[in-house]
Amino acid sequence: MGMVTCDVGVSVDGFVAGVEQSEEDPLGIGAEHLHRWMFETEEENAAEIAAILGHGAYIMGRNMFGPVRGEWDRPWRGWWGDEPPYRAPVFVLTHFEHEPIEMEGGTTFHFVTDGPAAAMERAREAAGDASISVAGGASTIDQFLSLGLIDELRLHIAPLVLGAGERLFAASGPVELQPIASRTASLVTHVTYGVGGRAT
Repeated sequence: MGMVTCDVGVSVDGFVAGVEQSEEDPLGIGAEHLHRWMFETEEENAAEIAAILGHGAYIMGRNMFGPVRGEWDRPWRGWWGDEPPYRAPVFVLTHFEHEPIEMEGGTTFHFVTDGPAAAMERAREAAGDASISVAGGASTIDQFLSLGLIDELRLHIAPLVLGAGERLFAASGPVELQPIASRTASLVTHVTYGVGGRAT
C-alpha cells in the first residue's frame, strides 16, 4: 500500500487561499503569490514540483475542483484545461452526484458523495501500490488529518502574509507532526513532516 502525502502552498500566517475566491480569482485576493515559486523558480524547485505529481491517485475537495456550488447546474471540467497535470484518477469530494469526467492525458475526475473515508478507499483501489496525494483545499486536508489518513505533510511556505482566508489546521484538531526535512529556496521554504495521527 502506497504512502498518502499532501503538498500544500501556505502563507506564513497559515492560509492556503485568500478572501473573495471567485472564478476570476480562484485562490482569492493576493493568494496566487503562494505559488510563485512553482512558475518563477521552477528549476530551483524541480525536486519538490516532481514530488507533487506522479501519484497513482489524487483526492481533492469540490472547491479545489471548481467554483460551482450546490447542484451541478452548468458544465465545469476543472481549472486545468483539457489536459490536467494529474494523469491519474482524481476523486472529488462533493454532496452532489456527477458522472465521471474523462480528460486528455489520463486524468479522470470521479465524484464521491459518501465522505473522505470512501474517497480514500476508492483512491487506494485505483492506485494499487502507488502513492496517493490529498491535493486540497484546506478543509479537505483538515478532514483527512483528523481521520489520520495522511502519512506525510509537505508545507511549501511562501514569504507572504495574507491576513485572512482559508486557514490550514482550522478544523483538524490536534495533530502530531514529526519533522523530516526542510529546505529554503529564494521564494519558498519547503518543510516535510511525518504525521503521527491525532495528539492525545
